[in-house]
Amino acid sequence: MAALSVFDLLVRHPFLSDFPVAWLRRLAVHGRPVLRHTAYRLFREDGPAGHFWLVRSGVVALDFHVPGRGDVVIERVGAGGVVGWSWLLPPYRWTLGAAVAEDCHAIEFDAAQVRLLINADPGLGRELTERFLTVMGGRLQAARHRLIELYAYPDHPAGAPGPGGAGR
Repeated sequence: MAALSVFDLLVRHPFLSDFPVAWLRRLAVHGRPVLRHTAYRLFREDGPAGHFWLVRSGVVALDFHVPGRGDVVIERVGAGGVVGWSWLLPPYRWTLGAAVAEDCHAIEFDAAQVRLLINADPGLGRELTERFLTVMGGRLQAARHRLIELYAYPDHPAGAPGPGGAGR
């Protein structure tokens, strides 16, 4: 069985599957399939944001550092999800951290190249930016809920689910 091309993987990923074929072909040039194993750190908060990932399988845990608690997981992103949006906005630094929670197959993109593509094609740029804005809104809500959970239940260890919640 032949390996699927990046273009084929994009066609199958829910984040971009309805993109016009021409846009998918242009994006595919800047992506590559990767396998990252459990505990691999994709990035740390405030590090340079040079990539983003479309998750095909596995789980990535998004976290942020809370003084006195360490890295607190605020969300878990699984198959069909997107990891990384800080590459879109200057100063291109991560606002969260991310580590692989379960072996992860993903499509990894070179953010600088995708930014050039966005600048060259305003239609593609607008559509991609809108999709990432939706992701950003969801991440902000998840962070808000996690902080409320930590504040309301301070005796729970960092990263553990709060009452009524499964591991996020």
